[in-house]
Amino acid sequence: MSVSVPGDYVIRSIRADEWPAVKELRLRALRDPVADLAYLDTYEDAAARTDTYWQERAAWAAEGASGARQIVAEGPGGLWLGTLTVLVEEAGATDWAGFPVERRQGHVVGVFVRAEWRGSGLTKALFDAGVEWAWSHGLERMRLIVHPDNGRAQGAYRKAGFAPSGRTVPLEGGPGDHELEYVLER
Repeated sequence: MSVSVPGDYVIRSIRADEWPAVKELRLRALRDPVADLAYLDTYEDAAARTDTYWQERAAWAAEGASGARQIVAEGPGGLWLGTLTVLVEEAGATDWAGFPVERRQGHVVGVFVRAEWRGSGLTKALFDAGVEWAWSHGLERMRLIVHPDNGRAQGAYRKAGFAPSGRTVPLEGGPGDHELEYVLER
């Protein structure tokens, strides 16, 4: 999958051998000012992971993999400008939060766009590619979760066609800690 987009970037799936770039962009994302709201991970934990971890993570979501797909926007000189990953959740399974999965769906995670590219349409282009991949692989619904205080992300997700489902997803860490589910129906 590789899609040229008007502008200075190409949207494409990652390759397994690109694990150093996967690691670099993830660490950059975890340094974002709202990383504590956006990711269920910390910079310190991610930076301490072995190269084997990053190799396996890249292979698991690379071109040709079936359980997930990581998509990037690649700019001039090969610089990765943004990314998102679609995880496949099978009907009849239980998701990471303990909810039953009612139909085959994609769960969007790891959304990140470099600050200088935000507002350029790049986030929407990444979502369009992720949704296209999901539909072409027989997924019936897309979803993601977002922190109630992460207004910037909520706005981007709405622009990509996602809407609040009304479901609240509890998070570990204390009473009242939760996120909101957004969905896109096929």
